[in-house]
Amino acid sequence: MIDPTPLWDFDDPTGSEQRFRAEAEAADPEDRLVLMTQVARALGLQEKYDEGHAVLDDLSPTEDEVAVRIVLERGRLFRSAGSPDEARPSFEAAVATASQAGLEALHVDALHMLALVADPAEQLAVNERALAVARNASDPAARDWDASLLNNIGMVHADAGRWGEALDSFEHALAARERIGVAARTRTARWMVAWALRNLGRTDEALALQRALKADLEAAGEHDPYVDEELALLEG
Repeated sequence: MIDPTPLWDFDDPTGSEQRFRAEAEAADPEDRLVLMTQVARALGLQEKYDEGHAVLDDLSPTEDEVAVRIVLERGRLFRSAGSPDEARPSFEAAVATASQAGLEALHVDALHMLALVADPAEQLAVNERALAVARNASDPAARDWDASLLNNIGMVHADAGRWGEALDSFEHALAARERIGVAARTRTARWMVAWALRNLGRTDEALALQRALKADLEAAGEHDPYVDEELALLEG
C-alpha cells in the first residue's frame, strides 16, 4: 500500500492537499483511500475541519491500514478543532486496530496522538508506551519515531519542573535525531538540550551550544529567532 509521507509538505498544507488529490485520481482503489485520508489531514491543517470530516465520511475501508488511517485522521481533526475529548476515542481505536494488525508505524503514531490528548497524569506513561513500541519495532519508520517521543517525554518532565529528567530525554532525542540525519530537526534537538541546560543553571554549557547553533544557522543561510532569544537571555 502506498506510503503518503513523501508527498507531504507540512509547511504547505494547501499544496499537499492538491498533490494528494491528484495522486488519488490515478491510484488504485486501496491507495486512493490512503491518499484521501491525507487530504482530510491537510484540510485539518487549513482549519477546514468540516470538510475534512466529510472526506473521511465518504471512505469505506476494506483493509486494516485504511481503517486505522481514517480514525487516526478523524482524531486529529477533532484535536485540531479544540475537542480533545472527542479525539480520544478515535486515537484509542487507531491504537487497538494498528496493534492487532501489526501496523507498527501507525501504532506508534496513534499512541503519540493519544498522549497529546491524555490527562497530564497519563501523558508520561502513554509516551513511554509509545517509545517501547517504537524501540521494539522491525519497521524503520516506526523506530524513527523515538526521536519525537523522547522530545515529548522531555517536555512532560520540563512542564513538571523536572529539568534533570528533561535534559536526559532531550539528550537521547538528540542522539536519535543525529542517527536519522535531518539537519533542521537535529538543530532543534540541540536547542532543546541547551534550553534544559539553561534551566538547570548550567549557563556556560547552554551558551556554548546556542552559539554553535547560531554559527551553523548562519553558515546555512538560515535564522532561528528561538536561538536569538536564548542568546539574549544567556548573554544579557
